Amino acid sequence: MTHPRTCTLIPAILLALATGLPAQQPAPETPTFKAHAREVLLPVSVHDKHGFVAGLGPADFTLAEDGRPQTIKSFTRETDLPFRVGLLVDTSRSMTNALEAERKAAAKFIHQMLPEDAASGKRDDQAFLLHFDREVELLQDFTGSPAKLLRETEDMGSTRTAHNERQGPETTDNERGRSGDRGPGGTNAGTTLYDALFLASDELMKPVKGRKALIVFSDGVDRSSRESLNDAIDAADRAGLEVFTIYFKGEEQRQMGGMGGQQGGNNRRGGMGGGWPGSGGGWPGGGSGGSGYPSGGGSGRGSGRGDSVKVDGRKILEQIAKRTGGQFFEAKKKENLEEIYTQILDELRNQYLLTYTPDKPADGEYHKVLVKGKKDDWTVATREGYYAEEK
Repeated sequence: MTHPRTCTLIPAILLALATGLPAQQPAPETPTFKAHAREVLLPVSVHDKHGFVAGLGPADFTLAEDGRPQTIKSFTRETDLPFRVGLLVDTSRSMTNALEAERKAAAKFIHQMLPEDAASGKRDDQAFLLHFDREVELLQDFTGSPAKLLRETEDMGSTRTAHNERQGPETTDNERGRSGDRGPGGTNAGTTLYDALFLASDELMKPVKGRKALIVFSDGVDRSSRESLNDAIDAADRAGLEVFTIYFKGEEQRQMGGMGGQQGGNNRRGGMGGGWPGSGGGWPGGGSGGSGYPSGGGSGRGSGRGDSVKVDGRKILEQIAKRTGGQFFEAKKKENLEEIYTQILDELRNQYLLTYTPDKPADGEYHKVLVKGKKDDWTVATREGYYAEEK
């Protein structure tokens, strides 16, 4: 899902060039943060035992790419730059008991991030909301309107119920998940966490420039995604995203002592045009599958759909946050959710933006980065690396 800008050629400009008359210049665009062609942008958080560390500059850090020292061009807090934030909410059956608390916490976050009088301020923050269970559904695209987001947040639970009860694409148990994953009445109770992360990163966030982040609320257990965990995290890396994850132990994990089942699946989908339900073949069920699916832990290959391995959802969400430079949070009880969302918003507002120009040309490969502070008691968090996309 992209939002291309259209450009119009003005014949008058061509005529002016031919006759030597001065051409009318196009109006400048609204200022936004844009890194130059070979600049790498890293959001960085710095803490000590007292909290956020303020007033820092390039001289306070060292940076390396693939073990080679790099020169930091800037290290500044850009508090007026707009944010693009995506909220990804797990609405599968295992999370039913936490949904009401999640709705309230997400609503408070939306109110704080997008106040009603936001139009009078300098910033242009926007957010989107999607939920995922056996399919991924975009409830609200990017918007600066808190009212639109809040309306979809309030209906999130009922949307899931109607979504699961309606007649979906005709598939077999092997395509939708094992028969053991089906809820009462044959309703599928699978979870597509990796697909949700992949779609949000690749379709919604990748075209966006500047500061951007995802917040994922889930028990971390995926049963029916077509994408692997590694592919989902790679998509977030290619989009330049940091992902904040909120872990809440699902009902099934509580009954099984913290471990849930993991459903394997085909690795490749049949095309991005069918990524969202209602767009010509939603996930799962739309498109053609590949041969083999990386396991839930991101290593090795399963033998295809129907494989079942145990996965620790907590560790999955920790891995997603760590690799993308976000943070992992655990809600030990539902009442913790509002506090966690407030912490995430504080984190976003207190970040620095680091920029540097790599000493080697873009090659399309993944490159590891390491940022260190000059004081040992500083905790520095940023992405573990980036893809050097060729222009």
